[in-house]
Amino acid sequence: MIGALMLDIAGTELTQEDIELLQAPQVGGVILFARNIQSPQQVRALTDHMRQIRPEILIAVDQEGGRVQRLKQGFTLLPAMGRFGELYQQDAAQALDLAEQCGWLMATEVLAVGIDFSFAPVLDLNDISDVIGDRGFAKNMQDIVPLASAFLKGMKRAGMASTGKHFPGHGSVKADSHVAAAIDSRPYAEIFAKDMQSFIQLMPQLDALMPAHVIYDQVDPNPAGFSEFWIQNILRQELKFDGVLFSDDLSMQAACVAGGADARIQAALKAGCDMGLVCNDRAAQCIALAGMTELPLPNQQRLERMRGKIPNIEIGETFALGAEWQRIRDNITAFRNAN
Repeated sequence: MIGALMLDIAGTELTQEDIELLQAPQVGGVILFARNIQSPQQVRALTDHMRQIRPEILIAVDQEGGRVQRLKQGFTLLPAMGRFGELYQQDAAQALDLAEQCGWLMATEVLAVGIDFSFAPVLDLNDISDVIGDRGFAKNMQDIVPLASAFLKGMKRAGMASTGKHFPGHGSVKADSHVAAAIDSRPYAEIFAKDMQSFIQLMPQLDALMPAHVIYDQVDPNPAGFSEFWIQNILRQELKFDGVLFSDDLSMQAACVAGGADARIQAALKAGCDMGLVCNDRAAQCIALAGMTELPLPNQQRLERMRGKIPNIEIGETFALGAEWQRIRDNITAFRNAN
């Protein structure tokens, strides 16, 4: 059974404490960070060990490209998604082709080292946000939708489930929700017409969504990830979204409005998230875990959709994933270096 808590580990190997935590029924996932990465070979050994301990565990990473890319040593360095938006203005066909290649390349390398999925793509507008910026494909949904659709097509072809973030949109909020309370005071109609459209139009291609740690105070007093209005009324009922809902990191400053780690994970799960992330704070993870003992396990059928098509291959000191991988890697590397 897959539990509802996703946590992280400190190093490049599992400690005895990590192993004991992974065995807790309410733990369902592990997210890897740069500190966990030495080489493709080491990452595959780490993920294989996790699955020896807990075969059903879901393993994730943030491998968006640009400044949010945890897998670097031995992996292809990917461009920020905003570079595709810039190219789209000059050569739409080439931008779409390269975006699909990039989605395939990212997913192929992530799956090869035993990671089920990357939390990607970002569907926020590249607008005023300090934390989104060129993580977003473009400044308007008319460009975001075709580019992200191409990227999603590449991910799917490689065998990876997708997660659109950060619903209903973080790009129009300047504050960085990692370090500050983020408040958007626009009315629902404006958010719907501007920020939500990329999520709505791409919803048929998405396997999961991650709500934003943003308070849309003209709509609901709670951050979207703690809000029954956004999760139940809008996503589940009005938009009929039946994919997985992951909370954003519940250790972020904007999540602290809900209280301690136990209160935060309870708020996220009771609002309707399927899995809550608690990162970079082992004490908080233990508190969250203790606060989940009375909560039911999440929807297993939903979470199973996130399981990646992990190839049964041996990873050497460097990647050798075939001629298509080498060709596309060369294309994306050339594009990144030129931009």
